[in-house]
Amino acid sequence: MQKILIIEDERDLAELLAFNLEREGYRTLVSHDGAEGLSSALHCQPDLVLLDLMLPGMPGTKVCRNLKRSDRTSRIPVIMLTAKGEEIDKVVGFEVGVDDYVVKPFSTRELMLRVKAVIRGNRTESSRSPIELGAVTIDAERHQVRVNGQEVSVTGTEFKLLQTLAHRTGRVQSRESLLRDVWGYHFVDDSRTVDTHITRLRTKMGEAGDLIKTVRGFGYKLELP
Repeated sequence: MQKILIIEDERDLAELLAFNLEREGYRTLVSHDGAEGLSSALHCQPDLVLLDLMLPGMPGTKVCRNLKRSDRTSRIPVIMLTAKGEEIDKVVGFEVGVDDYVVKPFSTRELMLRVKAVIRGNRTESSRSPIELGAVTIDAERHQVRVNGQEVSVTGTEFKLLQTLAHRTGRVQSRESLLRDVWGYHFVDDSRTVDTHITRLRTKMGEAGDLIKTVRGFGYKLELP
């Protein structure tokens, strides 16, 4: 049974989330404090973390940053839950490694769909054979990205985004299709999600990030030199 860790200081909301997730067949663990939640994640290794932004003990951004820096938890997907819905708040969330971002108030149905999509995306591997693209190797078996033989630390969503582009090398992918195929949903207002993840991927890949080309007004493609 897949485990989901809820780090949320609003106890009523945490209980509601746990109830709905358990009804969907997940096992849940709940923490009401940021530092406590981080410790719980390191200890229990959940399949997903639902993380509030404003938390006592340690803010959600710092919790996420620590999760993504630890070898034990770096591949655990994180969905940020917050009342802050401005674009800059989303950008900050994605910059610290958040895989998805849900603004309060949200519908339970939407959140359940996003939970399923993120978990599915983190586990799906389109190919077991490594993909070689110049200096870049995408290894689905080890869930690794290497540039010039050196491993690059990427989140589960970043890995699937790069893998999706790689399987379609030379073909332009719209933001909407990437949202659907990588994140598993299509919300037009979330196109910034794709842009932010692409920017982070390029930065992490260094010069090899130039393989990812922007097609203005449409989307992206991965193209060999």
